[in-house]
Amino acid sequence: MKAYPGERLRVLISRRRIARRVREIGRQITREFRGEPVLLVGVLKGACIFLADLSREITLDASFDFLAAASYGQSAETSGQVRLLKDLDASIEGRNVILVEDILDTGVTLNYLARVLRERQPKALRVATLLDKAERRTQPFEADFVGFRIPNVFVVGYGLDYAERYRNLRDVCAMERVTGRERREKK
Repeated sequence: MKAYPGERLRVLISRRRIARRVREIGRQITREFRGEPVLLVGVLKGACIFLADLSREITLDASFDFLAAASYGQSAETSGQVRLLKDLDASIEGRNVILVEDILDTGVTLNYLARVLRERQPKALRVATLLDKAERRTQPFEADFVGFRIPNVFVVGYGLDYAERYRNLRDVCAMERVTGRERREKK
């Protein structure tokens, strides 16, 4: 896919590396829960592709539910305020829950969601994130299952977006804004 005008994409993590790491995380989850059912709770919209691929690598009885939270809106920077836009459809009390997120950066959203879910008394609560951008952490948070640790670059693809664009890229790409001058000099 071509980048939109004024934007440049560079592959940061290839689809092959993603598939291999998702398979490894699926095996880790399968081992940890040893035959017990798990509920994968995806954080919409970004985590849906990761959740779908991860679920096929888990050889346990797995069901899905989804949450939607907002802290970014149409911006590339978090507002610092988290709003729950969509809640779970069913109770998680006494269940093994894996919260599945696309990216852990500031820790604001995952701290909020983990607190909300813990209050609902699951049997176990684990967090799986495809990407961990620790440099940006403003609140301490450690995920139980991490796909890749990445530098502080803005990323899109494999579910991650910029203003709802690029979610369908198969690779995770670093996206940069390009000035008009840089575009002219490139020609």
